[in-house]
Amino acid sequence: MTKILLILFIAAVIEAVGVTYLAGGLKEIHGMKEMTAHELGRVLKSGATNGKILGGIGLEAVFFGALLYMLSLRDLSFVWPLTSMGFIITTLAAQFILGEKVSASRWVGVWLIAAGAFLISYSENAKARPAAPEPAARSAPLGPQ
Repeated sequence: MTKILLILFIAAVIEAVGVTYLAGGLKEIHGMKEMTAHELGRVLKSGATNGKILGGIGLEAVFFGALLYMLSLRDLSFVWPLTSMGFIITTLAAQFILGEKVSASRWVGVWLIAAGAFLISYSENAKARPAAPEPAARSAPLGPQ
């Protein structure tokens, strides 16, 4: 369990930095103003040469690889909710790296998500392990020997 939580924490940091890079890069190229083919082409062209966007995509790919590894070790119902721990790190990155104002109500929401993730990991630890089967009692042979 410790191994998966360590991988999860490292992956959450990588994802948070990746998302922060993506957001910063989109601000540099002025994001999408409207949903048109021309605007999409402009953003794709600008994004393909923006170091922050390319770095963010790379970090998100690393996160995806870590996610695949974690899903190969544990149940989806355990791993996926725990990835929400990244919300805390991402919100911290938004506040301190991008300078976003994060309201108290947003922080409450982020901490509620974290509490839910804690409950999920706690339930995994508390899950009853199946007891070893008791050896079958040997019965005396029936009838004369």
